[in-house]
Amino acid sequence: MKILKVGMVQQSCSADIRSNIEKLEKNIRSCAEMGAQLVVLQELHNSVYFCQTENASLCDLAEPVPGPSTEKFGALARELGIVLVLSLFERRTAGIYHNTAVVLEKDGSIAGKYRKMHIPDDPGYYEKFYFTPGDLGFMPVETSVGTIGVLVCWDQWYPEAARIMALNGAQLLVYPTAIGGVATDPAEEQEIQRNAWQLVQRGHSVANGLPVITVNRTGHEDDPSGVTPGLDFWGTSFATGPQGEILAQFGKDEEGVKVVEVDMDRTEYVRRGWPFFRDRRIDAYGDILKRFGK
Repeated sequence: MKILKVGMVQQSCSADIRSNIEKLEKNIRSCAEMGAQLVVLQELHNSVYFCQTENASLCDLAEPVPGPSTEKFGALARELGIVLVLSLFERRTAGIYHNTAVVLEKDGSIAGKYRKMHIPDDPGYYEKFYFTPGDLGFMPVETSVGTIGVLVCWDQWYPEAARIMALNGAQLLVYPTAIGGVATDPAEEQEIQRNAWQLVQRGHSVANGLPVITVNRTGHEDDPSGVTPGLDFWGTSFATGPQGEILAQFGKDEEGVKVVEVDMDRTEYVRRGWPFFRDRRIDAYGDILKRFGK
């Protein structure tokens, strides 16, 4: 049995980037003290979720990869001897920016990165204004603790993304996330949405026989424009085993860390009993490449 200890950091963010990073560092250290070998952070963790409005000056928040964040967090990963999953606003060149997850190895080097492929454009989530869709495909990152299939937030609604990561050898699916309720939605509707959000990812776990680690942000963030009441992030970060079973879960408003033990060998057992990969009809799936079947 190969047990991987995974640390999850769920926290609120303010407009003070330095304060956010200090809180992240404290929480990462707490995970390492609890024995975490892999630590996962939430989406766009350095700042507030700036996509509530369309403001070109906010592109100044973007940074190169490698750059200041990979250098700072890389030094921390090296000091603590952990693999660390970051979520950064990447400046590729003038006018081209990505929502990018970066995986840092235990020695602080960049093991690989993933650029968010599915980009939403909804009230309060105007990501298409800021982010160019990813162009690195659904390729997992090889690390010293395993092969990690990193996807980002909106990607988590797409079974195709999880499936391709699994087919490309991912041993673990990881989702840095920033999702919550628009305050104008009724509380009952928000709860339905939150449950659906967790359910679809548990489904990816079941369909692919893989553990899933989802780390969301929490807290309220105001709409800078004042047009809406802002966003209330759902928190509820969680980890599943390869049959969708919940191994650990945060509360909606809970801040802090959890370290969960994931049995990386269990996928072999589960896929033998539920041989979905064996029974896939790859000869009959051509229509998946069409926008619509009719």
